[in-house]
Amino acid sequence: MISTARIGFSLLLAAMLAPGLAAGAGVRDLTYRNGDVEIGAKLYLPQGRGPHPAVLYVHARRGWDAEADAQVRRFVAHGLAVIAPDYHSPRFIPAWPIEHDPATEKDVELAIDALKKIPEVRSDRICVAGFSRGGYHAVVLAARRSEVACVVTWYGHMVNPNAPEPVQVYRYAPEIEKISVPVMFIVGEEEQELRRTGIRRAYYALLKRGVPVELLMYPHARRAFDFRQDQREEEKLATIDAARRAADFIKAALRR
Repeated sequence: MISTARIGFSLLLAAMLAPGLAAGAGVRDLTYRNGDVEIGAKLYLPQGRGPHPAVLYVHARRGWDAEADAQVRRFVAHGLAVIAPDYHSPRFIPAWPIEHDPATEKDVELAIDALKKIPEVRSDRICVAGFSRGGYHAVVLAARRSEVACVVTWYGHMVNPNAPEPVQVYRYAPEIEKISVPVMFIVGEEEQELRRTGIRRAYYALLKRGVPVELLMYPHARRAFDFRQDQREEEKLATIDAARRAADFIKAALRR
């Protein structure tokens, strides 16, 4: 289903009723290894008794920062546990890298195994949430790991960042053809055209195969609408609404 979200009374109501940013969420640091590389991650636990439904959060090209923490806390505010690896720092990758390091794919993937050691979460079925370049990691994991029960991407990159220009322009990641779990794409209507085109292609590829898929496109929302320093009022509302819809989508998928 393609949904162009309407900015109106329903979003205003959502803003008034939305939970806070889960400032009181339980957060602890953990580490796991990929061979000789130690990956640091944060584990966020919502209030209440577990085991909690779990999300693997994959940060954007900018790396792990305060904005990433805020994105994670929006999941936690809706009752979801989140593991959030910092997959740049262990390999000394600076913020905003141009090239994609394929070794980071395994670094992110092993967070799924790390979750299995956490008794407060349900780790047999998880959702992967990827932001921007993290969206590519999300579709790769959905194609590789049976524990992945759903995927949600925010303005996700739908092709290998190292692929040649014709592939970037005209194709999507081949892993899309291997995904069979529910997928939700979230993007702003004013996102850059190439990114929106890639997301639309991935959407229709999944739809053609009968995979449950939703595309949520917000009017008047620009690139990275959920953490911009110059957020419009519409983008603030879209941020709240997208978090609520994504949480509902994730919970429904993990209940199956």
